Amino acid sequence: MRAAVVAARARAGSSLRPLTIVPAPRIRPPVIDDSTDDWPTERCAESPYVQDALAVDFSLRSDHDLFGEQPTRRDDLPDPRDWAAHIAQALVEVMAGVRPAPQLLRWTTPEVYAVVARRAAVSARRGMPPARRTVVRSLRICEPADGVAEASAVVVDGGRVRALAMRLVGLDGRWRVEALQVG
Repeated sequence: MRAAVVAARARAGSSLRPLTIVPAPRIRPPVIDDSTDDWPTERCAESPYVQDALAVDFSLRSDHDLFGEQPTRRDDLPDPRDWAAHIAQALVEVMAGVRPAPQLLRWTTPEVYAVVARRAAVSARRGMPPARRTVVRSLRICEPADGVAEASAVVVDGGRVRALAMRLVGLDGRWRVEALQVG
């Protein structure tokens, strides 16, 4: 193979020198055992790291803290007023049985989703189609902390007027419904 490369370069008129193959250097340090006197053992006792281990200390944070949901600041989130109006509409439609519950999975916590899905199942068992489309009449927003918004909405559901209260928390760059109260 090497001779073929050299011959090809010679035919092409290349002025490059032929490649020289040398063995890879041994870069692994020798193993240090406890019987060696020339190694300061008191320095080893202070270090939390082990030879041949990745020098990262994960003991301060758990995997969920590093890779789980991350809180998002208010500046990085969409306008809570528009978002709360849309999610209030969707929540009431799911509870009325007009919209499928899994559409809310990404936008609610598991606890809120369980409550909404249960109410949707009860509504589906009744089998009564809604008389009119649900409409969000008014909405109020309060932001008590960075990345947290509390919304209250008045919703007309068929012939009934309902109150809806939600706590929205910014997680992973989006609003998520953390608490829900329907009156």
